[in-house]
Amino acid sequence: MSHARLPSLWLPAPSSMSMPWNRTSGTRQGRDKADVPLSVRSLRFLMLDPQDMEAFVNLHKAQPIRRQTVITCIGTLKKNMADEDAVSCLVIGTESKDVYILDPEAFTILSKMSVPSAPTQMDVTGQFDVEFRITVACRNGNIYILRRDSPKPKYCIELSSHPVGLVRMGKSVVVGCAQETLQGFTQKGKKLWTACLPAPVTTMGVMDLPTRGFQAVLVGLANCEVHLYRDKNLISTIKTPDVVTSICFGKYGREDGTLIMTTKGGGLIVKILKRTAVFDDRDSAPGPPLAQSIRLNIPKKTKLYVDQTMRERENAVAMHRAFQMDLSRLRLAAARAYVKALESSLTPMSSSLSEPLKMNAVVQGLGPSFKLTLNIQNTAACRPVMHLAISFLYDESLYSMRTAFFKIPLLVPGLNYPIDTFVECLSDKGISDIIKVSCVGPRGG
Repeated sequence: MSHARLPSLWLPAPSSMSMPWNRTSGTRQGRDKADVPLSVRSLRFLMLDPQDMEAFVNLHKAQPIRRQTVITCIGTLKKNMADEDAVSCLVIGTESKDVYILDPEAFTILSKMSVPSAPTQMDVTGQFDVEFRITVACRNGNIYILRRDSPKPKYCIELSSHPVGLVRMGKSVVVGCAQETLQGFTQKGKKLWTACLPAPVTTMGVMDLPTRGFQAVLVGLANCEVHLYRDKNLISTIKTPDVVTSICFGKYGREDGTLIMTTKGGGLIVKILKRTAVFDDRDSAPGPPLAQSIRLNIPKKTKLYVDQTMRERENAVAMHRAFQMDLSRLRLAAARAYVKALESSLTPMSSSLSEPLKMNAVVQGLGPSFKLTLNIQNTAACRPVMHLAISFLYDESLYSMRTAFFKIPLLVPGLNYPIDTFVECLSDKGISDIIKVSCVGPRGG
């Protein structure tokens, strides 16, 4: 087994730093905004006391200055063909805010690109010799898209929270955010949709079935679930015994659809997709139907609509006067009906402002004995009503009432007070009559 030696990511210092230090002027803000950050040795020199600087320079002046960095994320990029067994280049993101593309044979740096912050995750697509895109999620909470022959990011996606997962599906970028949301963007950074998640995201992956033309996003959550999303629609949910920390879908042995997951406790879960499985595009999550998000095909303005608009503009005063006349007639009809109800005692509302009451009578039973329940309610805002008496007026030759007179206790505003009594019908000829309720207050109302 041969071992390939990775190139050293030690970078030579600029020409202005190759000479021994004889000046220590400059601010920290200027060092942070410099095109080439200082090396570890230079930073250590600036931290020394003035009496120790000369000895430090004499000790290290013969050694070249180098800047050391570490790898933060890694990926692969096809060299010149898109086949599965084609040669791929190594794509490396470093702590020094640089992205390197290494040659697969000589392990030399083919291309170097810079991003404003240290990359944490990346997704690579395309071919190095043709066209490629590198989607990089950085530590500052933004996502940058790098393209061929461009040392700086072409597009920037600003997120409301830090990204914790990043995958590319077709021509869209799907990002899992720390605020428990899943967001979709175009290649140019335009936001397409947002889906809320029930738990924080732990890992993400792509489910690609080229034989069926099916692509979806696998999202591992902290509540021991794995959700399968196609765009913002939840297609399926997988329950796991532990929190999933990494996920991969692809070919395993003779099975084209195999899902392999590792858990937080060190477990390994392997699931094989049924060959007869059918994926429904309908969203299985509760909420409004999918058709609600489809834009309506609004027809163009017809000639009838334009003529109606012109008529309303020309006759606006007459139409307003007709509307006011109809409104006045409606108010008059409502007032007449209210007065008629008061005169015939058909309303359960009291007409006295000093004792605002609302009464409602309910009769229960088939006969000849009935139960009469009278509900009384004080409709005042904050003033209680007291010293009331209720009496029932009826034909004594037809009915017999157990209790026909009641003294009402203090009525608190807003509460319902039921009063029950029993009525017995004395006639065997099926004759009925009206039983009236009279409420008497301290002022004789």
